[in-house]
Amino acid sequence: MNNKRRVRFAPSPTGPLHIGGVRTALYNYLYAKQQGGDFILRIEDTDSTRFVEGAEEYIQETFNWLGLEFDESPAKGGNYGPYKQSERKDIYKKYVDQLLNDDAAYIAFDTPEELDTKRNEIPNFQYDASTRESMRNSLTLSVDETKTLIEAGTQYVIRIKVEPGHDIIVNDMIRGEVIINSSILDDKVIYKSADELPTYHLANVVDDYLMKITHVIRGEEWLPSAPLHVWLYKSLNWEESMPQFAHLPLLLKPDGKGKLSKRDGDRLGFPVFPLEWKDPATNEISSGYRESGYLPDAIINFLAFLGWNPGTEQELFSIEELVEAFSFERCSKSGAKFDLEKAKWYNHQYIMKMQDEDVAKLFNPLLKEKGIESPFDKVVGIVALLKERVHFIEELWDQSSFFFITPESYDEKTVRKRWKKDSNEHMQQLTELLKQTDDFSSANLESVVKEWIQTNELHMGNIMNAFRLAIVGESKGPHMFNIIELIGKDETIKRMELAIARLPQSEE
Repeated sequence: MNNKRRVRFAPSPTGPLHIGGVRTALYNYLYAKQQGGDFILRIEDTDSTRFVEGAEEYIQETFNWLGLEFDESPAKGGNYGPYKQSERKDIYKKYVDQLLNDDAAYIAFDTPEELDTKRNEIPNFQYDASTRESMRNSLTLSVDETKTLIEAGTQYVIRIKVEPGHDIIVNDMIRGEVIINSSILDDKVIYKSADELPTYHLANVVDDYLMKITHVIRGEEWLPSAPLHVWLYKSLNWEESMPQFAHLPLLLKPDGKGKLSKRDGDRLGFPVFPLEWKDPATNEISSGYRESGYLPDAIINFLAFLGWNPGTEQELFSIEELVEAFSFERCSKSGAKFDLEKAKWYNHQYIMKMQDEDVAKLFNPLLKEKGIESPFDKVVGIVALLKERVHFIEELWDQSSFFFITPESYDEKTVRKRWKKDSNEHMQQLTELLKQTDDFSSANLESVVKEWIQTNELHMGNIMNAFRLAIVGESKGPHMFNIIELIGKDETIKRMELAIARLPQSEE
């Protein structure tokens, strides 16, 4: 075993990356960085029938967005490449031959039809020590018969030979010692002559060994594969280099039981993919967290807590703090229920933590889409007033549109409730006061207007409610004097005069 920790995230390019896969990659990253180790991306594309165009690029773009940098990858390279299994074909054949020569694997010629027949004959049929002798393989055929079939171009697979009656021990950093008896394992296919590629099981073990992977951190769904992988390590005489395993808890659907799926996201209206994905076969578009307005730091913090907790009340962690705090001892063995409201809460918290200028930079493109060209300083000022009110950057528009656009109409319910019989007269007086005020800072405006209200013994609530209606068009928005400071004196006077002209004098 190497002293330096080396972990890998090894997705298959069969479609968009599930958010659960992102969580797995994150835990790999946190452990590697905490231990001063390497975080590696390996593309497991040996199943050519399931390859989807654009999926590999999608995977890399996801981690670019999240800011989780790989130390080695197909794009970056490294000392243990290639990092795509389809480019390692010649490497695997050597170990297939080794297993065959050591009588640890055998060649099987059974056709799909023959296998179906056996499944119909034997309930819960599996290809193993109890059935292999009745099948068409190199254990039941002579050497010459096997050679003749191969030379004739007959397609075959190679199966690992699992001997029954052995206890296989999987040492898991989350679940402890897991013991599986080999008698329940089947002789999995590890190589296919049709495409001259190994299956996941052999390629995974060979790559982990040659890339000097020390820790295999993956989802709970891969736990049933672990005993076979341990058997392969022993069969290849690599037992001393076997990595440690950590099988992470499943991400569960928000309601009911079972693993979180795309169907749950579609049903409940939230993404299950990190980025938007357009299916190249159907052109169906699936939403992504990035396009839905989530910040990468918020997603990282949210995912970190799905299956792990720091043992404290702290919920907001920078990536550096997560690296320092992470441990498998505090990972849960049971599934983690996905909570979209918590994801929104994290996004809200991270928007509030951001510098106003940085939020304004994210908001500016949306303003431009709306045809708004506004001085950056003004946008920064608006963001400072409103960012605590939103969960997503795009929500800033609904909260702030009145800063940029003079109201064309007035909310009828608010007019009935807030525009009193003397509001026209009072707003005219207030407009004259504002015209005479040169210092249009929020603090000075508040002092001047409140003094005028008190001197004239007016009702503070009635005046301020009518004032807000005139400026905003409805009963919403931050502190009134902050609003008029930002829109400026000319715009404030203009809106006051428009409201006085447009709003009828109430009889109440």
